[in-house]
Amino acid sequence: MSVVRKAIILIGGIALLGATATDTVAVIGRHIGLPLRGSIELVQLFVLIAGSLALLVATAEQAHAKVHMVVDRMGDAGKAVMARLSGMLGAVFFAGLLAGSLWLMADLWNGHEQSELLGISWRLMRLFANLALLTTIAVLLNQAVRGRK
Repeated sequence: MSVVRKAIILIGGIALLGATATDTVAVIGRHIGLPLRGSIELVQLFVLIAGSLALLVATAEQAHAKVHMVVDRMGDAGKAVMARLSGMLGAVFFAGLLAGSLWLMADLWNGHEQSELLGISWRLMRLFANLALLTTIAVLLNQAVRGRK
């Protein structure tokens, strides 16, 4: 496994642990009368990071859920064609998500949106999500052109 993949997995794991720890502290705080202010905003930030990076890693490792009922009955040439088609269709799907997300980001860029309590910039969160989607598309296109493992 490359250093970049290890770093992405580590960052995503830390974000997931951050979401878990934040929510745990928030629940305990509510029960003892010391609520953690802005906990939902922090969990949203951590989940965005963890989810975006998990999507990227799962795509790079070709670890998404698959149904093999039809493809397993094909020969090697058919399997190769289906693998390339799957990569292309995945890229088209994520390109649609990216197009909608870019549209929202462009429309709201000058709105200077921030979370209510902590002032977390939604602009930066959208930018991170869009970069993750763009990278996922690049990985899928690379897999489609070069063929999958």
